[in-house]
Amino acid sequence: MMSMKWIGVCFMLNSKLRKIHYIVIRNIRNNMTSQDWKNKGNFITVYDRNLFVIDSKDTRSSAMENRQETLVILHGYPTSSYDYHKVLPELSKHYRVIIHDHLGFGFSDKPLDYSYSLIEQADVALQLWKQLGLTNVTVLAHDYGTSIATEILARHNKQQINLQIDKLILCNGSMHIELSKLRTIQKLLKNKFTGKWVAKLTSYSIFKKNLRSVYFDKAQATEDELKEMWFQLEHNNGRKVIHLLSNYINERYFFWHRWIGALKETQIPTKIVWAKNDPVAVAAIANLLTTEIPNNNLFWIDECGHFPMLEKPEEWIKLIFK
Repeated sequence: MMSMKWIGVCFMLNSKLRKIHYIVIRNIRNNMTSQDWKNKGNFITVYDRNLFVIDSKDTRSSAMENRQETLVILHGYPTSSYDYHKVLPELSKHYRVIIHDHLGFGFSDKPLDYSYSLIEQADVALQLWKQLGLTNVTVLAHDYGTSIATEILARHNKQQINLQIDKLILCNGSMHIELSKLRTIQKLLKNKFTGKWVAKLTSYSIFKKNLRSVYFDKAQATEDELKEMWFQLEHNNGRKVIHLLSNYINERYFFWHRWIGALKETQIPTKIVWAKNDPVAVAAIANLLTTEIPNNNLFWIDECGHFPMLEKPEEWIKLIFK
């Protein structure tokens, strides 16, 4: 029969293991405030506009930095670089990570006298990377960012840019816009007649409802996290440009042959990490991409919606490193 002393030891050990597990999960899931996130970055002027940029080089030792590859991240719509607040610490252990808020997003400038074309967003990203002295990178793109990535690929295929792209990672983006299941609010915002008025009427409650709807597990879209996202969207009068940003959907149709053609032509090793239950960038898009991109591997995340780095950060991280 087990002694009371041995039972006590087992109980203490089990409690410690549970505590360690809790700390690990808590650290990756803890919400970060917008101000905390802003404190991690700096502002860099690119083409006379201020971009908010986080560069993990700023917090790494020079010895470690010299051993690391560089990962550049192109975030999605209508959010910001903040999408990666749960995974940045782990990514930074393996890469020098550079992520910026696109113009019109997050803490970056949101000028009214700007077209917000994905072509221009690619110009800005490439110039930023040039100013940072980057020559070899892995590109990771999600949602809106995947179309910026395909524009960069189109230029890379034609040797129009002086940048070596070692690997490409694509996550849940409606590159095949004809297969995308657009939300009603997306259709209204991209319309040149209704977009401006819908943007004016958009409130936090509407934003919360629409963003939460693209999660598989709605409970993962916490109130605190959604409020931080909304704060960054509204920052710098962001609601005045949200309808202009939404024109990217129309550009995906207009430049379809250029951007899908770039994916078909590239020889860059490509990893496709796809949340299987995304109601917008549906699984059929990932399945089609695997037949088009010459050198690719597809990895699924089950029971997960449009923002896998937020909804299932641990699983997403494992697949990024796989």
